[in-house]
Parts: sequence; C-alpha cells; structure tokens
Amino acid sequence: MTDLKSQIITLSKEIGISKIGFTTADNFDYLAKSLKMAQENGTSSGFEHKNIAERTKPELLLKNAKTIISIAVAYPNKLPQMPQKSDYKRGKFSPSSWGMDYHHILTEKMALLSARIAELTDEFDHKAMVDTGALVDTAVARRAGIGFIGKNGLVISKEFGSYMFLGELVTNLNLAPDRPVTYDCGDCNHCVTSCPTSALNGDSTMNAKRCLSFQTQTTGQLAEEFRVKMKNVIYGCDICQIACPYNKGIDNQAQTTIDPEVAFPELIPFIQLTNKEFKAKFSEIAGAWRGKNVLQRNAIYALANLNDKTAISVLEEIAENPRNEVHQEAAQWALSKLKIRLLKKS
Repeated sequence: MTDLKSQIITLSKEIGISKIGFTTADNFDYLAKSLKMAQENGTSSGFEHKNIAERTKPELLLKNAKTIISIAVAYPNKLPQMPQKSDYKRGKFSPSSWGMDYHHILTEKMALLSARIAELTDEFDHKAMVDTGALVDTAVARRAGIGFIGKNGLVISKEFGSYMFLGELVTNLNLAPDRPVTYDCGDCNHCVTSCPTSALNGDSTMNAKRCLSFQTQTTGQLAEEFRVKMKNVIYGCDICQIACPYNKGIDNQAQTTIDPEVAFPELIPFIQLTNKEFKAKFSEIAGAWRGKNVLQRNAIYALANLNDKTAISVLEEIAENPRNEVHQEAAQWALSKLKIRLLKKS
C-alpha cells in the first residue's frame, strides 16, 4: 500500500503544485534574533507578521502541529507574448504580478490539496498560510528541501530558479521529513553587486526598506535615489533574480493567462485611469493591492526616467492639480527632469 506521503506528493502534481517538501513542525528559534534585530533597526519592510513568537513556533499556530508541508508554484520570468507596438512608452510590473494574484492561486491549490488529504485520512487538522501568514515561508521551504535561501533572500531551486511562490500547510500528520538541498550560491555575488540600491547584505538578509520592490509599494513621496533607479518599473523589482545564474535558461510555465497589456501597461493612459477603469483592468493582479494612486505615482516617475517628452502636457495638468499632492509633486519633478533635458539639447 502506498504510504500517505507518497499519496500527497502524487496529489500535489495533479493539482499543479510545482514542488512539494515536508519538514517537522519543530521551532525556528534561530530566526528570532535576526527578526527582532530587523524590527529594532527598522530594516524590515513593515509588511511582515509582527509577532516573532508566532513566526518561529508552529505550535502556536496549530496546537497539535507535527509536520509542515511546504509547496512551491513556479511562475514565468518571460512573457508568453509581448504587448503590441504602441505610440506610448510602457511601464512594467515585475513577473510576480503577471496574471492572477498569486495569493489566490496558492490559496486555491492548498485548499484543493487539503481537501484531497482529508479524503485519505480521517484525523486531519491543518492551518494554511500564504505570504502574509505568520511563518517565514523561505525558512520553511529551505528546511523542507524546496531549495536553498540565496544571498538575495529568496528560495532558489535547480528546477525553477527563484521564480517560485511559496506557501505551507502546518498539519497534525506524522510524515517523514525531507532534507535540505546540498547546493547553494557558493562564491557567487551577482545579486549583491547587481542590486542598484545596495539593499542586500550578502548573507541572505537585507535592508528591506532600500529594496526597490518595497519602494514601489510604499506611500508618499520617494527619495530621488529610488525614483531614478526604478526606471520604468511601476511595481516590484526582479534585478537580483535576473542576475542569478540559477535563473538562466529556466522556462517556468504560467499558471493563469497573462495579459501583456497589463504586465507592460502604456504609461500615459495608465496615469489617466479612473478608479473604476483601474479596477476593471488591473484588479486581479497581485500589484493591485497597493491601489491606483501609488502605482500612478510610480508611472509618473517612469515617464521622466524614460525621457517621454510626449507626456509633458498631461504632466502639466497633474502638476497644476492640488487634489492629489503626491501626484502633483511627482509630476512637477518629472517635468523638471524632462525640461532640463530639452534645454540641454537646444
């Protein structure tokens, strides 16, 4: 008779889970010091679960926790097809925000997996977590053999590189744990040296507030350093992933349909979207959680970075409108950059 673990692995493949691993529900006490230090130093993003005890002790999340099932769902780093040629310059959402919001994808797959496991055993108790849950997804995935944690802080596997969404099921099942992988970054520092804001410390930790992905998601006015280095990206950043040798040549398949016009939106029409129009076109992607205003601010920065002089009249309208002070200031900044370049050419 096939054992329960083997049956769960088979189910995971049927559901479309790219990789699955198993580890004990032992504590992650070694993380407590670094998590506390990041909070105290102000180098965490602020989006993390605040209770460090719950982040390191699975039994606080499920009283009878015995095994954690870690899952990874791979996502593509290349568009299946590029957007059509346009008269407008385009911005970019990072690959983690292509297609349907990965929170929904992972939640659905874990719900399916949980339901199928419940059919195999009568006494199944569990708690599912995706990204915003208490546990540190990367630490769970590393211990469960999904991959190693690279110097960029991401879990990296030979099969899928670092382009993986992670989630876990804390369960009451007694299942044999997997071993961590035996490969790692070695002497490679490509991600560390490629990071434009020096956010990576080189030991798998980072100053999250210096990460461009964080900056694209924070509110208010950004420091000029970050505005310029965002280039045309309006949500996220994957520079450290592009630099990683493990990501060379991978061809991860998309889990959902990807609209290239959403992944690479035309910038001038984007900054003119109403709330209703934004929700109609962008509400299903992960980046939509941050809302229209922040993303439009980023798009205004991108127009300046791309030296899009055709945007001047639209930016002048925004710069004269005090109803949104952040957009107004962003437009004034963008116009100053564009007009300085025009003067230099004249």
